[in-house]
Amino acid sequence: MPFTVDYRDGDVLAWTLTDDGARAEVVADYSPELFVTREGGPVAACREAVERLPSVVTTSTERRRRGWRSDPEDVLRVAVDDVDRLRPVAAHVRDRGEPGEYRCYDVDLTRGFRYCLDQGRSPEPAREPRPLAIDVPEPALGDESLDSLSVDGEDYTGDPGDLVARVATAIERADPDVLVCNSGEVVPTLAETATETGVDLQLGRRPGWQRLAGASTYESYGQVHHSPARYTVPGRAVVDRSNTFFYRQAGLDGCLDLVARSWKPLQELAWASIGNVLTAIQIREARARGVLVPWNSYRHEFFKSASRLHDADRGGHTLSPAVGVHEDVHELDFGSLYPNIICTRNISPETVRCDCHDRADVPGLGYSVCDEPGYLPDVLGPLVSARAEMKDQRAAVTDPDRRDALDRKVEALKWILVACFGYQGFSNAKFGRIECHEAINAVAREILLDAKETFERGGWRVVHGIVDSLWVTAAPDVPDDERRPLEDLAAEVSAAAEIPLEYEATYDWLAFVPRRDGAGGALTKYFGAVADDEGYKYRGIECRQDSTPPFVADAQRDLIRVFDESHDPAAICARLAHHLDRLRSGAVDPADLAIETHTSKAADAYDQRTRTVAALERASDRGLERRPGQAVRYVVVDDGRGSRERVRLASEDPGEYDESFYADLLVRAAESVVSPLGWDRSDLRDRLADRTDAVLASFR
Repeated sequence: MPFTVDYRDGDVLAWTLTDDGARAEVVADYSPELFVTREGGPVAACREAVERLPSVVTTSTERRRRGWRSDPEDVLRVAVDDVDRLRPVAAHVRDRGEPGEYRCYDVDLTRGFRYCLDQGRSPEPAREPRPLAIDVPEPALGDESLDSLSVDGEDYTGDPGDLVARVATAIERADPDVLVCNSGEVVPTLAETATETGVDLQLGRRPGWQRLAGASTYESYGQVHHSPARYTVPGRAVVDRSNTFFYRQAGLDGCLDLVARSWKPLQELAWASIGNVLTAIQIREARARGVLVPWNSYRHEFFKSASRLHDADRGGHTLSPAVGVHEDVHELDFGSLYPNIICTRNISPETVRCDCHDRADVPGLGYSVCDEPGYLPDVLGPLVSARAEMKDQRAAVTDPDRRDALDRKVEALKWILVACFGYQGFSNAKFGRIECHEAINAVAREILLDAKETFERGGWRVVHGIVDSLWVTAAPDVPDDERRPLEDLAAEVSAAAEIPLEYEATYDWLAFVPRRDGAGGALTKYFGAVADDEGYKYRGIECRQDSTPPFVADAQRDLIRVFDESHDPAAICARLAHHLDRLRSGAVDPADLAIETHTSKAADAYDQRTRTVAALERASDRGLERRPGQAVRYVVVDDGRGSRERVRLASEDPGEYDESFYADLLVRAAESVVSPLGWDRSDLRDRLADRTDAVLASFR
C-alpha cells in the first residue's frame, strides 16, 4: 500500500509504511496511460500516427464506455514514458482532424492518484502515520533570516544554523511520516538555510526536495483565491496548513478515512478541494464500470423555456427568521438532506431528463427521473451509510480518543456530502449536469415546506428554517394538551420525506439578529444558550467571522454571557463600557487586535488607499510577497493616516493601536448582541453618553 508516491528520474518510488519506518519500492517500468475516442470513424485510424510520437511507448485498442449509459466501444489506449508527457501527447492527439473529432480521457489525474488507480493499490497506510509539526515565522519566509521556529509546539530561538540543526535532530529522532508545516515555503526555506549554514539536514527519507507546482491565483464563485506553491520530499507527506481544507477541518483521522475512500495519497488529499476528492471517488466508480474520465467537461445544458429557467434557477428554501428572543426552541435537521435526496430519488446526471420517460418526477420543474439506477446514488450511498454508522458508534463510545477520531471522520464525510449536490452544477465537474443540481434543490424546497406545514398543524411555530434545518417553539395560541409531541411529528416528516429528520439541539433561548438596515431578519445570524448547560451557539455574528480581531470576538462572547444572565440591554451596555475602558487604557495586547483579510488583487490595482493596501505595501517592503487571494494580517495603529503608516503587520509586533478604530468594531459587535432585544447603535450611544468615561469617538 503506497502511502506516498515520488516520481524521480523517470522512476516511481512507492513508499509503504512499515513497523520501523518506511520502505521504498522502485517501479522502473510504469507507463501512465490515456485513452482516445473518435467521432465518425474508427479510432484505430490514428494509431500509427500516435505511435510515432516521441513519448509514446505502446498503443492498443480496448473496449471502454464514454459515459455511464454508453455502450462499450473501441478506444485507443496510449501509454507514455513519463507522467509529465501525458498532457502534451493528449493535446497533440486532440488537435488532429476536425475540431472535436478526437477526444482524450484520463489525462489530468494527479500523479499519486493515477499511480494508485493504475496499479490497483490503495494508498491507505499500513499503520498510523507519525506527524511532525514545523512552523517557521512569516518574516523568515520572506527576506529576513531565520531566527526562530517551532517543532511540535516547542519554540526555539537562535542563529539559523542552530535552528536548522534542531529540525534535523527532531526528524532523525521521530522519523516522521508526515511533515505538517505552517507554509509550504518551509521546505525550501529550511533546505536553503541548511545549505548556507553547512548543516546536514535531510527533510525526506532520501536527500532532496521538489516543487510540484508553482503558486497561482484563481477565481471561484466571484471570490479570488490563492493556491500556494506545493513541495514534496522523498518518503514523507508534506501537509501545508495554509493550503489544506480537510486537515484543518477533520485532522489526520478524517483525512486518512478519505484516503481510503478516494485513493488519493495523503499529501494530495490534504491540498485537494472538496470537489476534487468527490471527483476522485467518482473516478474510482467509473474505473470499476469501465467508464472513461473526460479531460474536459462538455456535458451540454438542456434547452429550457424562460419560465422553466426562472423556476429552476433557485437554491434551497430559507424562511425569514422571527427577529427577537425565543424561549425553549428546538432545532431539527434533515440528516444529509441533499445526498439522501440523490439516493432516495435516484437523481444522477444520466437519470434526470432521460430519454426513456416523459413524466413530472421533480416538483415544480416537471423533470423526469429514470427508473434505471444512477451512478451518483451508488457513489454517495456508502458514504451516507458510513457517516450514519459512525455517528451511532460515536454516541456509544466512552473512550475520548476514539470519540474524537470518529468526530473527525464524520466531519470529513460531512463536507463531501454537503458539496456533492452543488458540484453537480459546477461547470468543470467531470460528471456533473446542471439539471441534476436543479432537481436536488427543487426536491429540497418541497421537503422543507412540507415539514413546516406538518409542524404548524401539530401546534408548533416555526421561527426559522434554512434549507435543511428548522427551529420550532410551542405555538402560544395552542393549548398544551392539543399540541402533538415533537418526536411524533419528526417521525411523520421523516416517513413522508424518506429522509430522517433528526433532533439537533434544544435552546433555553435563541436570538435572531435583524439586518442592519432594519428590513427583516438576517438569514444566518443568530446566537443562543444550549439547554443543559452545554454552552452557547453562535452563527454569522462577528465572533464567527475570520476577519474579527480576537479581542472583539472574545468581548462579544462575554456580552452574550451577560445577555444570558439578564436579557437586559442596559446590563450588556454596562459590560460593553468595561471593554471600551480596557481599549482606551491601552490594556489590550495589540496581538489580540490583528485583523486578517484576503486580498482580491495586487496592491497597485486598488483604486482606494485602504488598510489592506497599506498592509500589502508593508509586506512588500519586508519581502513578503502577497498575491491576490492570499491573507494578510495587520493591526491598525493610526487610521487617520493615509499611508502605509496607518497599520503594522501582525508579524511586526506592533506596540500600539488605534483606540477609536477598535472601539468602533467593538460597538458594532455589541449592536449584534442587543439588537434582538430592540436596541440599536443609537441606543448604545445614548446609554454610554451617561457615563463620564464613555468613548464617544467610537460612534461614526
